[in-house]
Amino acid sequence: MTGGGSGIGQAIALRFAANGAAVRIADINLKQAEATAKQITDGGGQGTAHACDVTDQRHVRQVFDDLFAKERIEILVNNAGISHVGTVESTTEEDFDRLFRVNVKGIYNGIQACIGHMKAGGGGVILNMASIAGSAALADRFAYSMTKGAVIAMTYSVAKDYVQHNIRCNCISPARVHTPFVDDYLRKNYPGKEREMYEKLAKSQPIGRMGEPQEVASLALFLCSEEAAFITGADYPLDGGFFNLRG
Repeated sequence: MTGGGSGIGQAIALRFAANGAAVRIADINLKQAEATAKQITDGGGQGTAHACDVTDQRHVRQVFDDLFAKERIEILVNNAGISHVGTVESTTEEDFDRLFRVNVKGIYNGIQACIGHMKAGGGGVILNMASIAGSAALADRFAYSMTKGAVIAMTYSVAKDYVQHNIRCNCISPARVHTPFVDDYLRKNYPGKEREMYEKLAKSQPIGRMGEPQEVASLALFLCSEEAAFITGADYPLDGGFFNLRG
């Protein structure tokens, strides 16, 4: 999986390992990826970390080809991503390009590097991490929403093109999930009022709280399992009622 070193990615890696999967973590932050892999091996599972810049297609291909030479990869989880706060006016060209490179091109690079291997192996599962921002209007999330909308569209396209090759492709669209990113954002923007703002953000969701990384991991494990063998081309909201219970 890409982007498995912290937060949601770490939770997914640990959940898959606990279910008996051998987990390969490709992350630009090798130190974080190694820490997650160590948690897996300390618990008796199989986990390895690999330095990978998902924005660099040649680097992604090199990492994946090295793995393919040793084993068959049956599941790809594209989780690498970055966030951004801003409107179209406040989003600079540099901001836009940076988000596109990681959140869109990064997923494209992962899928392109893996799809031929999966075809040759008789099939596989691809799971992309999107967001409710890709389908709903969120204030001050112009560039981020653009990238997550692209992730959803890529998911549908890959699912359509490769369903006859026994390759399933889905995505998960979480609402706010309590990760280190949220805590860092609150410390940076609301010093001294972190708890107050956290409660405000949490209660803005109909269910009255933020999601937990483990809840995303549980859905990811299901969608990549044989229990979900009839599911492809789907965007799964994990939203605490955001889409249907507001107002």
